[in-house]
Amino acid sequence: MLRADWLARGWRPEQFGLADAQLDDWMIAQAEQFRQAYRAIAPLCQDELGWDVVPLDLLWGLWLPLAEWLKQCWRLHSRPLIQGILGGQGTGKSTLARLLRGILAADGLRVVCLSIDDLYKTWGDRQQLQQADPRLRWRGPPGTHDVDLGIQTLQALRQGKSPVLLPRFDKSLHQGQGDRTAPEPVSGADLVLFEGWFVGLRPIDSAAFDDAPLPILTAADRAFARDCNTRLADYLPLWNLLDGLIVLRPDDYRLSQQWRKQAEHRMAAAGRPGMSDAEIDQFVEYFWRSLHPALFYPPLLRDSEQVDWVVEVRADRQVDRVWKSRGNDGTA
Repeated sequence: MLRADWLARGWRPEQFGLADAQLDDWMIAQAEQFRQAYRAIAPLCQDELGWDVVPLDLLWGLWLPLAEWLKQCWRLHSRPLIQGILGGQGTGKSTLARLLRGILAADGLRVVCLSIDDLYKTWGDRQQLQQADPRLRWRGPPGTHDVDLGIQTLQALRQGKSPVLLPRFDKSLHQGQGDRTAPEPVSGADLVLFEGWFVGLRPIDSAAFDDAPLPILTAADRAFARDCNTRLADYLPLWNLLDGLIVLRPDDYRLSQQWRKQAEHRMAAAGRPGMSDAEIDQFVEYFWRSLHPALFYPPLLRDSEQVDWVVEVRADRQVDRVWKSRGNDGTA
C-alpha cells in the first residue's frame, strides 16, 4: 500500500523503522527502481522539456511514488485503469502525465496520455458555435468540446479494444486558435492518464455566483459563469469513466497567467506561433470567468470519494505538500 508520507517527503528508510542491518536489501531495491525511472525519463526531461538536469527530489519524492501507486491500482483491476489529472493552466499536468508514462513504460505497462484539449471541437465547428453564442469566442469552457467523442474514446480504451484512434489537437493552428489533427492509433493500453484544466469538476449551486470572487464582476460575467456551470453537467458521463483523480493545486490560482506566458514563450522560441502576453492575460481570465477555481475547487476537494491525491504547487513550481484526499488502497 502506498503511504501518503512517501509522496509528501520521499522514500527514506527511517520513515519505516528499518534498522541498519535491514537497510542493504531495501536500499538496493529502491535504488534499482530509481535508476530505471531515471533512465526512462532523462531523455524526456532534457530533450523534450528542455531541462538542464532531472530534478531528483521530484523523481524520488513524487513521480516514482505516484507511478508505484498507479501500478498497484492497475493490478487490482481486470481492465485498463483510467486516472484523471486535474490542474489549472501551467500547473504541469501534461508534464506529469508524460513523466508517469515514461516511468511506467519502463516497467512494461502500456500507458496512453489523453488531454481534455484533444477533445476540442474542430475549428470549423467552433466558428459556428461562436456565431450561435459570441461569448464562446475562445476554446476552453464547457461546450467547446466533443464530449461524445471523449466518452467513445475512453470506453474503447477501458474495454481494451485495439486499435483505438486517439483524437489529437494542435493549439498552434489558425493563429493560436487551434484545430483537430489526424488521430493517433494505439494498440491497447493498461493505463490511461486523462488530464485537463477542468477534468473532474462538477456543477455547483448556482447561488455561489451571487457573491462570486474576482474576476467575475459584471452581471454578464455571472450569467456566462452560470451557463458554463449548467453545461458542465454534460461532462459528468465522461467524468464517470474515471477511476480516480489527482489534483494539482497552485498556492494562488493567479499563477496560471505567469505559467502560461512561460509556456507560450517556449513555443515562440521553438518557432511555433502562439499568443502575445496581453492575449494570454485575456485568455486565462476568460477561463476563470467560465469556471472560477475559487468556486469549483473547494467542493471537489471536500469530496473524499472523488479525489485520490492533492499536490500543492508553489510559485516556483516546486511541490509544497502532497496529501491523500481519500483512503485509497488501490481500489476505486
